Amino acid sequence: MVDFHSHILPGIDDGSTSREMSMEMLCMEARQGITHVVATPHFYAHEDKLERFLQRRDRAEQVLRSEMRNHTGLPELLIGAEVSFFRGISETAFLHELKIRGTDSVLIEMPAAPWDDAMFSELRAIWERQRLVPIIAHIDRYIGPWRTYNIPKRLSQLPVLVQANAEAFTDRHVEKLMLRLLKADAIHLLGSDCHNLAERTPNMADAVEHIRAKIGSDALARIHMHENRVLKIAP
Repeated sequence: MVDFHSHILPGIDDGSTSREMSMEMLCMEARQGITHVVATPHFYAHEDKLERFLQRRDRAEQVLRSEMRNHTGLPELLIGAEVSFFRGISETAFLHELKIRGTDSVLIEMPAAPWDDAMFSELRAIWERQRLVPIIAHIDRYIGPWRTYNIPKRLSQLPVLVQANAEAFTDRHVEKLMLRLLKADAIHLLGSDCHNLAERTPNMADAVEHIRAKIGSDALARIHMHENRVLKIAP
């Protein structure tokens, strides 16, 4: 499995605070059978300069990779960003600097729902103008019971992928909804959204086992298919 959403780079955002914490988080991912971890530190265009963000990200990556060389059996580390949505995002050339390295996909954090028509149009335009596939981060935050706002159906009509946080599949408040959407192929990718070793830890294994037990291995096979397409891995 691939963890498509993590804050595992040390000292860059509200995630890991040290190389030691990052290494323990990677070890936890490895013990859960995760083969690839995508590091997606927060990027807020209205708060940060791209060059400054990229410099901080590069330094954090170098620190972590240097430590990783002393260990074996760790997941492969991929570099991206969690880009906060803003009006005009589809027209900004720097999105290519923030995509998951080696792919044509970029993780987008949407604002609180509901979303207006212009937001959906902007998501479509990211593909049409930049040939980048938006991955909608932690969809479970926007479509809980009684407040779905028709989001899954609208997204199914767009050239996007949808990522859900692992914890949603073991949360009794949204579990049934998440499983139903996953079974319908309205959720494509999983992520831990891990930040630390306390309350927001790597937790992919619990979700994977819960999915397998509740709706079977076919759903996991579809996730693998989408993972391979994003990462350009031959089946």
